Amino acid sequence: MLITLLISLLCCIAGIVAGFVGRWIYAKVKLTSVEQKAKRLEADAVRAAEAKAKEIILETREKLQKEQQAQESEARERRFELQKSERRLLQKEENLDQKQQEIEAVKRQLGERDEALIQKEKEATEKEDMLSKELERVAQMTREEAKDSIIEQMKQKAEHDGQVYINKIEQEAQLQADKKARDIIVTSIQRLATEVSGEITTTSVSLPSDEMKGRIIGREGRNIRTLETLTGVDIIIDDTPEAVVISCFDPVRKEIARVALERLVQDGRIHPARIEEVVNKVSKEVGRIIVDEGEKVVFDLGIHSMGTELIRALGRLHFRTSYGQNVLLHSKEVAILAGMIASEVGADAEIAKRGGLLHDIGKGAETESEANHAELGAELVKRLGEDPKVVNCVLAHHGDVEPTCLESIIVQIADAISAARPGARRESLDNYIKRLESLENIAKGFDGVDNAFAIQAGRELRIMVNSDSVSDEGAKKIAQGITERIEAELRYPGKIKVTIIRETRVVEYAK
Repeated sequence: MLITLLISLLCCIAGIVAGFVGRWIYAKVKLTSVEQKAKRLEADAVRAAEAKAKEIILETREKLQKEQQAQESEARERRFELQKSERRLLQKEENLDQKQQEIEAVKRQLGERDEALIQKEKEATEKEDMLSKELERVAQMTREEAKDSIIEQMKQKAEHDGQVYINKIEQEAQLQADKKARDIIVTSIQRLATEVSGEITTTSVSLPSDEMKGRIIGREGRNIRTLETLTGVDIIIDDTPEAVVISCFDPVRKEIARVALERLVQDGRIHPARIEEVVNKVSKEVGRIIVDEGEKVVFDLGIHSMGTELIRALGRLHFRTSYGQNVLLHSKEVAILAGMIASEVGADAEIAKRGGLLHDIGKGAETESEANHAELGAELVKRLGEDPKVVNCVLAHHGDVEPTCLESIIVQIADAISAARPGARRESLDNYIKRLESLENIAKGFDGVDNAFAIQAGRELRIMVNSDSVSDEGAKKIAQGITERIEAELRYPGKIKVTIIRETRVVEYAK
């Protein structure tokens, strides 16, 4: 039993020792395996680090090489630019040197020329002095006297030759101009075939009976007052049988009053409300007529870009007459003539036609200004942006100002042709002659006046004064005195130009 226990104990001890030894051996084997693995890992890490280090070294080396190459390339470019700059500087220096040499050469040449000129001037002065002394000796004249004599002779000769040449040119030009002007005017007149204008604005309204006068007046005069207030006219009811007279300076207002009164008489209903209704209706109709007439004449003439205000002003001319001549038809006639004449002489036909149509536009302007119709028309067309030549055509068509272009002169001619045509105007010949005689008699009443002529249809008074008895200052005083007497004694439209002519004539005959 003891032996068995002992054996068991020994077996146990032997098992424990064997277990311990086995465990130790296992641990030893395990430690060896871990160490080997650690060594392998270490070796792998070392190899990886070495490879990474090599890779980094290679990349760094490549970057350094690239940077080195870039720096070398930049350095080469800079060296090239520096070389180019040096070459340019050298070229500029060479050019400057060359220019400096050229300047020095020019200076030398100028210096030589100056010296030569000085020498020549000195020689010329010596010769001049010698010739002057010789001239004084021969002619018994001083230098200045001889110089003045030669200049005077040359001047007289030049004036004589110039005057002969001018006279020849003037004669030739006059002959050619007269013939050409006649051809142009005759051609233009023959091409223009408008009817004679004989329209006169009617200022009286016929009545069916005298009983209608009382109805027009109305109770306590309210009807006639209403009509006069709305139309701006004066209605004169007198002893004239079966007629009333309409008086007004404005032809448009006069036309409105005439048409309205005729319609009221035809209708028979005459009271303030009806009068106001008819007057308003007629005013609109006349307004449309004004625009239609203006647009019609512009269309007929082929004129474009005409403003509304100008068209209305032209339409108002339809109701305006001057010495029995309808102003709108007269303006149209002048425009056609001006366009024809301009085409013949090579002027601007469009400008001439436009200036001819608008030359009397001031008569249709709605203003109470005291300026004449030429000034009003010029102000109107200038304000509305017309060409300066057209403005001058309007302003200068009566000769109040000097024309500044050929078209203005053409408009003056066309205006005179249209107004002077037989049958165009109906001014009394006796009144016309009396007005001209009055102008001339006023001028002849001043001392020193030899003769006086009323020209341009009485718009200009040309006076010849005695040059021996009247000085220039005296001529100015005579002009002022005549102007004041005309303004005080005569009644006339527009302006009258007073021209004093004082001249000295020398006549000689070559034998």
